[in-house]
Amino acid sequence: MIASLSRWKYSLPALLAVALLSACGGGSGGDNSSLSTSTPAGQLTQEPGAPALSNNIATDGFNWFNYRRGQTGLASLARNSLIDNAALGHSNYLNLNNTVAHEQVLGKPGFTGVNLGDRLAKAGYVVTTLQGEVIAGAANTSGFYLAEELITAIYHRFVIFEPLFKEGGAGAAVNNSGYAYFTTDLAGNSSYGPGLPAGQIVTYPFSGQQKVAVSFSSDNESPDPVPNQDVVGYPISVHANYGAVLNVATFSVRQRGSATDLSVRLLRSDSDAHTPVSAAAIIPLAPLTAATTYDVSFIGKVNGANLTRNWSFTTR
Repeated sequence: MIASLSRWKYSLPALLAVALLSACGGGSGGDNSSLSTSTPAGQLTQEPGAPALSNNIATDGFNWFNYRRGQTGLASLARNSLIDNAALGHSNYLNLNNTVAHEQVLGKPGFTGVNLGDRLAKAGYVVTTLQGEVIAGAANTSGFYLAEELITAIYHRFVIFEPLFKEGGAGAAVNNSGYAYFTTDLAGNSSYGPGLPAGQIVTYPFSGQQKVAVSFSSDNESPDPVPNQDVVGYPISVHANYGAVLNVATFSVRQRGSATDLSVRLLRSDSDAHTPVSAAAIIPLAPLTAATTYDVSFIGKVNGANLTRNWSFTTR
């Protein structure tokens, strides 16, 4: 279960040329509402090629992000012990103060730095490219589960599937009631990651993906990607390199064999302030049908170059 308090930020400090991409999926220990998309951790371990289970929340969560990144065609993130320390310190702060937030308050127990940049610097890691953070708080101690829920939440996915992230770290803390706080920080201190070739994108769900969840509880993400509705279909997204301009001409999904596209909410940067210029998503306005194949079509441009992608996925 991922609780409902969450937040997304996107900014570019002018002088440092460092992008801050951050999101938190989760909430305070007092709210344990469940997402309708939730996949039991035991099912995740049965995914083809799934990473070995360590039963360490931070390690399993980080490995799950790399597993899903690899399935989309993105490079894996190297794990950095300095970033681990920053992430662990923040999870400990969240646990001690029974909260989920990106900023810390000076003087409170476990304080390690007001913002992500401060915490990374204190840990000895100086950011020169991108930095980002995703946080989950839930009454569930499976790192696979927590990471999968963060990928489901679309504004969080934009961070996790940023192609230019180079490395990262993770840390987790669990209170006496079994409520877990899971923080993952992503960054680069000398160069970007390999990213994608110019004019290219990755998609999620990826082409041919099986056992995709049928729904998503939009109210459990804040900002709410579908403000007037709670349970909707599973988000579908495209991602280019940070800084690339992604223009959407058409973006649609339909059940295989149908002549009609599903009704969707389109998230793109020119109409949604929380969507980066390098990504876009559609969210079906009704849950998808189980054990059904869906065909997706995207037509647009990346930095002015025409791009068309057609792919499919199947629900569980």
